[in-house]
Amino acid sequence: MSCRCKLLNIGFGNTVVADRVVAIVNPSSAPMKRLREEAKNNSKLIDATQGRRTRAIVVTDSNHVILSAIQAETISQRLSADMFSKAEEKDPR
Repeated sequence: MSCRCKLLNIGFGNTVVADRVVAIVNPSSAPMKRLREEAKNNSKLIDATQGRRTRAIVVTDSNHVILSAIQAETISQRLSADMFSKAEEKDPR
């Protein structure tokens, strides 16, 4: 049994299955702070910051909210590079 899932590095040895990511957002706005609090109250919050400042929030299709100490833009670039390589695997020219 093998998993062919692509993993997205969210910093400090922590990864997320790339296909499950719905959004990567900055944590500074009030709606994101509410999202974070709601996830905490519903036991859906995962803190992957390793004690550092939260710089990105990753939302998954299972409504889990993951906190990362890596910039949202950096994670987005990693995800888009991963999706680009995945597209190349399907259509090699």
